[in-house]
Amino acid sequence: MFPSISLAQEIGLAVLLVAALVWVLGLGHMLWDSRFHHPEPGAREGVAVIPAQRSAATHPMESVQLTQAEEEAFAGLIRTLPLH
Repeated sequence: MFPSISLAQEIGLAVLLVAALVWVLGLGHMLWDSRFHHPEPGAREGVAVIPAQRSAATHPMESVQLTQAEEEAFAGLIRTLPLH
């Protein structure tokens, strides 16, 4: 193909070009799919942000008694967390 480079360099160049072509095609496929598949705002996939809590009756070591001030501070902290 090229008289000034060796056969190994030509093979390496061909492999590099094929890898670049596959990468560009994959990127184009990802971008094309993202244009048309917009999830609904309320529909969330995956794991919940805060997992469901087990009841305190499962094990006595899993419950903590809070004072009234601690409960109010915790409630205020939870209100400051974003929902998304």
